[in-house]
Amino acid sequence: MSERPGPTTRIRITELAGPAARERRDDLATEEPLELRLAAPDGTRRTVAITMRTPGHDFELAAGFLHGEGLARHGDIASIAYCTDEDLPPEARYNTVTVRLRVPVPDLPALDRHFLTSSACGVCGSASLDALRDRCASVPRGSLLLAPEVLYGLPDALRKAQGVFGKTGGLHAAGLFGGDGALAAAREDVGRHNAVDKLVGWASLAGRLPLAEHVLMVSGRASYEIMQKSLAAGIPVVCAVSAPSSLAVELARGFGLTLVGFLRGERCNVYAGAERIIT
Repeated sequence: MSERPGPTTRIRITELAGPAARERRDDLATEEPLELRLAAPDGTRRTVAITMRTPGHDFELAAGFLHGEGLARHGDIASIAYCTDEDLPPEARYNTVTVRLRVPVPDLPALDRHFLTSSACGVCGSASLDALRDRCASVPRGSLLLAPEVLYGLPDALRKAQGVFGKTGGLHAAGLFGGDGALAAAREDVGRHNAVDKLVGWASLAGRLPLAEHVLMVSGRASYEIMQKSLAAGIPVVCAVSAPSSLAVELARGFGLTLVGFLRGERCNVYAGAERIIT
């Protein structure tokens, strides 16, 4: 069995400072492919996604991806394990995850869009808002209310939870917070969508979905994919350090989510769902 890849990779580099140069070691965020396979009780096996990710919390990533895409809920999953197929080269075994289902594999001709994902762009060819309405209901108004000072504290709290970023400076992060600003869980990855999938997978495997009393904070921008994953997990509030996309705002407004962007210092823009913010 090959060595399991870690979240960081150490290399030697040449550092330039003015006219001087020196050799030193540097830590990089590890980026490796992850192949996600489904296996049904009848023996059907199919690859449904290949994504570039930072190793760590791989089973959560698999569960979160399947939940967010409507392919498998927590109760559908019998087990998750690294693949040990004899036809798989040893160096790939920790980069291949098999999810064994209690139910048949979903209708795979409709899943062609899932076959290749990217840490930069999320799942290629994501469903339209109309298709999303077929499988996701609007988020209920609920009881979650947030004071502005709670929002203002989220970016720093997320940054303090980024252990690998502190070593490499090269990872996105996503964090789940309660209404009082307390951190429930945080995950890092080279792909911001993967970081969200890891969080949703953590909650799914622990039987904590839906996350109706939680806030999602992401270190980058708020995209359609992130909003889609939040909606599927029942997260009512999404906050981002940077800007949202137009489709992210449209999704938030259409499904009753609160969307906060440009959350920096004691300033932010509320693009949807301002009724959940106490002013």
